[in-house]
Amino acid sequence: MNTEFIIDVRASEVAIALLENKQLVELNKEKSNVQFSVGDIYLGKVKKIMPGLNAAFVDVGYEKDAFLHYLDLGPQFQSFNKYLQLALSKKGRPHPISKIKLEPEIEKDGLISSILTPGQTILVQIAKEPISTKGPRLSAEISIAGRNIVLLPFSDKVSISQKISSVEEKKRLKRLMESIMPKNFGVIVRTAAEGKKVAILDAELRNLIKKWDATFDKIKASTVPGLIVSELKRTSAILRDMLNVSFNNIYVNDEIIYNDVKEYINTIAPEKEKIVKLFSGNVPIFENFGIDKQIKSLFGKTVSFKSGAYLIVEHTEALHVIDVNSGNRSKAAADQETNALEVNLAAIDEIARQLRLRDMGGIIVVDFIDMHSNENRQLVYDKMKDLMARDKSKHNILPLSKFGLMQITRQRVRPEMHIETMEKCPTCKGSGEVSPTLIFDEQIENKLAFLVNEKDFKKLILKVHPYIAAYIHKGFISKRFKWAWHYKCNLKVVAMSSYNFLDFKFFDKDDTEIE
Repeated sequence: MNTEFIIDVRASEVAIALLENKQLVELNKEKSNVQFSVGDIYLGKVKKIMPGLNAAFVDVGYEKDAFLHYLDLGPQFQSFNKYLQLALSKKGRPHPISKIKLEPEIEKDGLISSILTPGQTILVQIAKEPISTKGPRLSAEISIAGRNIVLLPFSDKVSISQKISSVEEKKRLKRLMESIMPKNFGVIVRTAAEGKKVAILDAELRNLIKKWDATFDKIKASTVPGLIVSELKRTSAILRDMLNVSFNNIYVNDEIIYNDVKEYINTIAPEKEKIVKLFSGNVPIFENFGIDKQIKSLFGKTVSFKSGAYLIVEHTEALHVIDVNSGNRSKAAADQETNALEVNLAAIDEIARQLRLRDMGGIIVVDFIDMHSNENRQLVYDKMKDLMARDKSKHNILPLSKFGLMQITRQRVRPEMHIETMEKCPTCKGSGEVSPTLIFDEQIENKLAFLVNEKDFKKLILKVHPYIAAYIHKGFISKRFKWAWHYKCNLKVVAMSSYNFLDFKFFDKDDTEIE
């Protein structure tokens, strides 16, 4: 399989696309102003205890209080709380964890009102980002993630990823980690650790412990509520969790991140350093690799996949619904059952891709075309399980019901990726009437004059449809040359095949759109 990583770095956001055989299967976007990320550690204050929910609402600085359930306190909550109180009351850092006597574990079926009180200061970690109208979801069982291992303070367990299939490798990793693990620390060994030597894992373990100690260096001077330790930016976290040497190519359009990625690949596999490439083409990186076109075709309500068949994807507050339709697909030689099976099997490829691409979470119901044969239903179920095995998010799939419905639950920790594919007509602006095309170039020039004379822009990028770009560049003394000379500015014209015919936008020197 040809796997490529495309990283588009802009002033306002970083977009990361994962391509498998040139097909877009994952898309992550991080805005530069994202406030809450999974893994961030906060000093919070308990606002309300909700006995009926056996949960508490905690102020971590978000507009809505965050939610902390009793089951998310973790068995070692009393030890965490004792250590926090020592850090808050004493000057400097408390004693190392290895010298702390652990408190008894809390009861599995206890009451949160017996553990927490309103106004209490606690250390919490973001488990789910704010989604829709809900605030963040919290965990008081703090963990610190690295590429190969996850550090668990106040634990003594070594857990191995279930995705490591070799029993011998699991035993090796467990013995290895138990031999180097300090007292009162536990770890989860991630899939990426498979085959790693003790020196690599030991070095990562020491770094994670240092990060944990650094957390408590900041607590004394921190305000409540307040951020104590920020997880890696989502961009860096995605690179940490997804980057591996199986990639064929990694393209980056920013020199700083290019050097970071190259350095990281050099540490895990020096011989693969050449797969990291700095993109410097004239067209935007996503357009160059056909990603913009795929985004427009894949994020709409209707998604075509094979021979006229298509999916209808609907979203509600409670669940996501995917309807499989055969469309105008027909085979004279095939009976209805065979035709339904072929469409359903083809639909599974696109459904598994859509779940990863849109990062849909919660409950997903898929309405397949009715099949009467139990064997055919089993084939559809087995193929869905096989394809979903590539998905890193935790999920559970139920067999088809007698109505042809398949229920899937998929872990949701971030808002679903939603991209609006329907556009307001750039020519009429939704009015149904258009201005004369003869004065279109005057409209562009008027806006250019305004940006240069009134807003004092000296370097501008004009993005237009390729036909319009050719018209502006036409001739020895082109319109672009005349405009740049007349307004004393540096003007670059870029052709965008994703733009409508009479659509144009101006961007500044950092490629940020000027509203």
